[in-house]
Amino acid sequence: MRKIYALIFFCFTTSLAFAQHLISGTIKDNNGQPIPFTSVYLKNTTTGTSANVDGKYEMKLKRGQQTISFRAVGYKQQDHIVNLDRDITLNITLASESYTLDNVNIRANAEDPAYEIIRKTIAQRKTHLEEVKAFSCDVYIKGVQRLKGAPKKFFGRDIQKTLELDTNRKGIIYLSESQSKFSFRRPNDVHEEMISSKVAGRNNAFSFNKASDLIINFYDNYLLENTLSSRGFISPIADNALFYYKYKLLGESTENGQLIHKIEVSPRRVNDPVFRGIIYIMDESWRIYNTDLYLTKQAGINFIDTLNINQQFTKVKDVYMPTGINFQFTGNVLGFKIAGYYLGVYSNYNVNPNFPKNLFTGEILKVTEMVNKKDSLYWVENRPIPLTADEKINYIKKDSVAKLKESKHYLDSLEKDNNKFSIGKLILRGYSQNDRYDKHSLSFDPVWRAIFYNTVEGLAIKYGVTYRQEYENRRFYSIRPEVRYGFANQKLTGSITGNYFYDPLKRASYGGSFGNGIFDLNNLGSMTPLGNTINSLLYEKNFPKYYYKDFVSLYTTRELATGLQANLSADYSHNKALANNSTFKFFDAKDREFTSNNPFVPEAEVPLFPDYSSLSVTASLTYTIGQKYITRPDGKFYTESKYPKITLLYKKGLNNVLGSDVDYDFVKAEIFEDRIGLGLWGHTSFLVGVGKFLNNAKMYYPDFKHFSGNISTIFPPNLRKFQYLDFYQFSTKEQYFEAHLEHNFAGFFMNKIPLLRKLKLEELVGGGYLSSPEKRNYKEFYFGIQRLVLRASYGFAYDGAKKINQGFRISYGF
Repeated sequence: MRKIYALIFFCFTTSLAFAQHLISGTIKDNNGQPIPFTSVYLKNTTTGTSANVDGKYEMKLKRGQQTISFRAVGYKQQDHIVNLDRDITLNITLASESYTLDNVNIRANAEDPAYEIIRKTIAQRKTHLEEVKAFSCDVYIKGVQRLKGAPKKFFGRDIQKTLELDTNRKGIIYLSESQSKFSFRRPNDVHEEMISSKVAGRNNAFSFNKASDLIINFYDNYLLENTLSSRGFISPIADNALFYYKYKLLGESTENGQLIHKIEVSPRRVNDPVFRGIIYIMDESWRIYNTDLYLTKQAGINFIDTLNINQQFTKVKDVYMPTGINFQFTGNVLGFKIAGYYLGVYSNYNVNPNFPKNLFTGEILKVTEMVNKKDSLYWVENRPIPLTADEKINYIKKDSVAKLKESKHYLDSLEKDNNKFSIGKLILRGYSQNDRYDKHSLSFDPVWRAIFYNTVEGLAIKYGVTYRQEYENRRFYSIRPEVRYGFANQKLTGSITGNYFYDPLKRASYGGSFGNGIFDLNNLGSMTPLGNTINSLLYEKNFPKYYYKDFVSLYTTRELATGLQANLSADYSHNKALANNSTFKFFDAKDREFTSNNPFVPEAEVPLFPDYSSLSVTASLTYTIGQKYITRPDGKFYTESKYPKITLLYKKGLNNVLGSDVDYDFVKAEIFEDRIGLGLWGHTSFLVGVGKFLNNAKMYYPDFKHFSGNISTIFPPNLRKFQYLDFYQFSTKEQYFEAHLEHNFAGFFMNKIPLLRKLKLEELVGGGYLSSPEKRNYKEFYFGIQRLVLRASYGFAYDGAKKINQGFRISYGF
């Protein structure tokens, strides 16, 4: 019995020792206004939280005496000793920080003392950047996006109903929270495991929050490259910062025994890619203590108008780590006025972690099956930042509506309205018959895109319907029948294509197609049907050339290892050369006639090749160096790699198998890299490829290695595409070498021209090179300007040393 009493007493005293109590309250300034996002931490620790946007905070702590620090940028830190033997309310009033210049002598015409402080900080920049070799911590991220105003309708849709806004078309359009365990090892190893995730109105969704996205390190020279701008932004303490920034010492104060310098930073030139605002530097160690910096349109940001970055650092052993990071933004896009923030609270740092051996792989974020299954009680107990009144309403309203939307009755009523047929919809946008409850759809192509003209078929129509059935975790299969008919050649063709995406984690699928059809002689394509229709009917130019084939194709693809994708395919076809059957045009150009369908004999309809059969097998491996990815229950999601992508391919034409008439062996190697960041100088992309037919005993033109050419003024951009190369003349059955290089200066020069900088134009230069037995030493160079998805350029093409072409090119990336 005594043992039982002793056990009861032990359990009771242990529960008292580990009991937690809630401390909560509101943090305001001397004028009674709430101070948003104030840091609330146990003194001299990284255990803490943040106030919400209304200044309200709450934190659970062990019973007993505790010292709590309240800290906000621009306010004097306050420490409060509390004795937690019950839940308590502690409201705080923070006084504005008074930064004085009492100890600073500023002489007339002398350099501001801030410059010497910044020089010392720059001298220590690399040391502070690299002093923490590794760390782990807990991260809570909250993201809120609001509409402050919107048009009544957008593309015919009622915005208030679509986005579930109030009558003034205002409200929260995105609200999410997540908790993660974050690990980092220098130089760039990252691993994050999401513990919980919640998204308002999306009960089965995963938050887009990622701790590594919020970490912004002002000890780096350049920040936010290829995100809000094509080039990066210069840190106020970058090695070359003195060339771009002006500094002003606003004052000094003492916090936690440390002398803190408050320094205003501003651009030397209004439109330089730099920050504005305040940076707080610690004396003697020359570390960053706080940042309150922002970017504006003048700095060259896209999509938003302003971005404010607020950071607070806390001492962890002998270093300082960020404990609060807040990104606040505003913008106006197509009449939609947006505002919001992403807040990261970093706690429980370990700056000397002992990581498991295989923690750091290509996986930067792991999201498990149960992450989004936490109930409301869990969040009440574990949410470190209290919700505001409208956030509570948003969760309740959107989660209730989400459950309603999952019901068959609701989805049936919704689809009844959405699935209404109209001729206008079918012609312009296509028509879809959706069943969201059973997760399948039937989509009919837009009619206007199905009608075209070419000289082989005359007026033609190519029309398809796609059926898609979805399953859990993004698995799906699709089936697409397609028919094509030419009124001039009176030829009806058709095919069926199927695809099954069966393993999202391995990016695995298989599929195939069979039927017959009319295809471009260049398997990389030449002109779009619409582009060729316009050129043929208006200008009497029929650039694309076609052939007919009956075919069966099978393929499979699967990831073998991180960043390594394998593809295997087999193709059987019976091929026939075609001739023109129509000479119709709207305008008869007196100095021009349609050419034949043989690109090598434009004056006569001579068959390019005899009828023949072909069976080929293709195997390829594509490896992305340093590939990073996110793992979720619904798939594996690659992020952009900083390193090149390498492709190896082997293709075999099989002779005397199933009547095949071809015999060849082709190998190819390519290396490709997109958007190599070069700081203020923009970014570079390149592609280099080499290939050879090891055996070309029996081949016909469709089996040749073709190149992506262009002879149109307007075309869709592609780094692989030569801008002045003929579509067909230089295809080879021997060997080749090709290279493409393009550099985007991201406004480096245009930004310095007052009348042009507001247009945010980006300068670009580029070129291509091709060498093969058919075309030795072909070169082209171009230069131009770009704005988002539109670009205009002017270039020159050379055959050896001889200039063979020049002209304007306009491209679009819709």
